[in-house]
Amino acid sequence: MVRKDLLNIVMTYDSKKYLARSYLLNIHLFLTLHLSLSLSLELHSILVPEKTAYSLKRTNRRKKGKRRTQEHHKKFQQCRFFFKTLSFSSTKNPFCHRPITPMLPLRLGAVVSSLILFFLFPPFFCLGIRYFPTTEDDGGFFNYAEAPEYRNGAGCPVSSTHTAFPSCDPSLVHIAMTLDSGYLRGSIAAVHSVLRHSSCPESVFFHFVAAEFDPASPRVLTRLVRSIFPSLNFKVYIFREDTVINLISSSIRQALENPLNYARSYLGDMLDTCVDRVIYLDSDVVVVDDVRKLWRVPLTDARVIGAPEYCHANFTKYFTDEFWNDPLLSRVFSSRKPCYFNTGVMVMDLVRWREGNYRKRIENWMELQRKKRIYELGSLPPFLLVFAGNVEAIDHRWNQHGLGGDNVNGVCRSLHPGPVSLLHWSGKGKPWVRLDEKKPCPLDRLWEPYDLYKPKQVRDRVRDQNWGFSSSILVGYAHDLL
Repeated sequence: MVRKDLLNIVMTYDSKKYLARSYLLNIHLFLTLHLSLSLSLELHSILVPEKTAYSLKRTNRRKKGKRRTQEHHKKFQQCRFFFKTLSFSSTKNPFCHRPITPMLPLRLGAVVSSLILFFLFPPFFCLGIRYFPTTEDDGGFFNYAEAPEYRNGAGCPVSSTHTAFPSCDPSLVHIAMTLDSGYLRGSIAAVHSVLRHSSCPESVFFHFVAAEFDPASPRVLTRLVRSIFPSLNFKVYIFREDTVINLISSSIRQALENPLNYARSYLGDMLDTCVDRVIYLDSDVVVVDDVRKLWRVPLTDARVIGAPEYCHANFTKYFTDEFWNDPLLSRVFSSRKPCYFNTGVMVMDLVRWREGNYRKRIENWMELQRKKRIYELGSLPPFLLVFAGNVEAIDHRWNQHGLGGDNVNGVCRSLHPGPVSLLHWSGKGKPWVRLDEKKPCPLDRLWEPYDLYKPKQVRDRVRDQNWGFSSSILVGYAHDLL
């Protein structure tokens, strides 16, 4: 049985309408096949057999001798050859006494009749597993105001013009994020915050990873980002859910089972090979400092990732008793001192990531999780199993996490002591949801200035634009898709 979370990814916005269309499709196909089969049987029943088409009357008169018998046999063979090579026309064979009606096999007749009826009477609805919003039913995708233009300051590096691909410019700061319809509002606010506080906003390059079967296709999301940030440097990649779908196990919260949550494990494979370093950010963050400071954090001792660590946290709670009671599994931390870190903010060395094949190491733990229940929290525990105790410790100011509350209740929380460079609403509660419900937490007001979702300001302008939606997209630069 298909899990409920996968249906949420693939199904349309109105599931009842989608099911009704499916029923209509089944009825249409049934009637088409029924009519075609009936027509085929009828045609087959009235077709003239070969031996009747060649109406050579053989009598018991063998007095005419052997010569006439051979002549008749020759005519019969010529008639049969002529019959088999005829097209759909009633043509007289010079060797046969009556017009020949070509006879098709029963199965072939059914197929041909089905095709004829299907094209003559096409279904009055569209088929597909992806629903593309229009300007009249956009699901709120296009209700965003255009962000202000942010330009580089005086001390920014000069962009190189000799690279074959824009993302290969060595002066760029690379940021990877996911882009989907469910967290779109948060992603847009996060990008806005990065640009607003960056000393060199034109030197920031965003790598957006979009789900293949998101209700808003990658092409739609690409045009939306371009309409909000006209001068943004970015590229959109398609993440195929079937890459990881068979490795995902149930989690404590349904949102953690979204295949896109696991896209961070595949950045080394998706991003251009010239990108040797990237900052990964979740969609529910707001950056209130210059992101170039985070970019410059060194990864020492050949470490692959860097993130704020929280060694005071109870590390044992991130894994089940079955894991800790297994002496072979728990031995994975015997040679290191593991500390909890949040994967929503990471600096990643992609060169070391690729060389160490860390994607496969994470997948191995996910495969084991399918056999033995060793954790409950989605995509986080595999990263802890592989990297905990070997992470470059970054200042806590770069991930003030937990502002969304826990994974069950989503209660309001306060900031950790110390300076703040990044706010992270990890947990169940999201600021845009609580603001819309008129039940915001105090810290949600810090997220609100970066929100560009303005329905009344943009709806009329977007309706006048001629948006073209496509059922397929090739990974490419944003300007190639416009």
